[in-house]
Amino acid sequence: MATPTTRLSKQARREQLLETALTIVRTQGADGLTLPTLAEAAEVSRPIVYDHFGTRHGLLIALYQRLDEQHRAALTRALREAVPTGHEVARVMSAAYFACATAMPEFNAVSAALRGSPEMEAVQREALDGYTDLMATALAPHSGLPAPALRLRCVGALGAAEAIAAELNHGHTTLENAVTALTDLITSTLDPRSR
Repeated sequence: MATPTTRLSKQARREQLLETALTIVRTQGADGLTLPTLAEAAEVSRPIVYDHFGTRHGLLIALYQRLDEQHRAALTRALREAVPTGHEVARVMSAAYFACATAMPEFNAVSAALRGSPEMEAVQREALDGYTDLMATALAPHSGLPAPALRLRCVGALGAAEAIAAELNHGHTTLENAVTALTDLITSTLDPRSR
């Protein structure tokens, strides 16, 4: 039975549960994350966990959304500090993308655990849209392309980034080569003559 815990606000408890869930995924993989294992690891009663997430599926989606928010926040911080040139913005984007791919392996584990779920497809679509908009906004001052064309190229660059990240995670390339390749791909999207 879970031991009594310090009374936290609902939001603070949710954050604590998500942090604990991340630890479980990091140490045991996504298969090791269930509502009962989370309750036990967080030292709370099962009804508290069920109240926050409802189902394992709900927990995994909440965890995916949290990881996505962290990834976008890291990119936003990095872009604020970037030298305002197209190449430097592209390099910062590339480095931030692969930092997430290598430093947050839980992202892939959670995504894989939710594969095929209609709810997850909607969440991933929303995440992709948000990330694409962030990229397009950062690149717009360095591009002569109309906004829809630039946004579509950002979608393509993100598809390429996912493929390069798979190569990186399988040890088929280095981080430096991955960043260079994606930077070059993004930079090439900025030239309206390459339409």
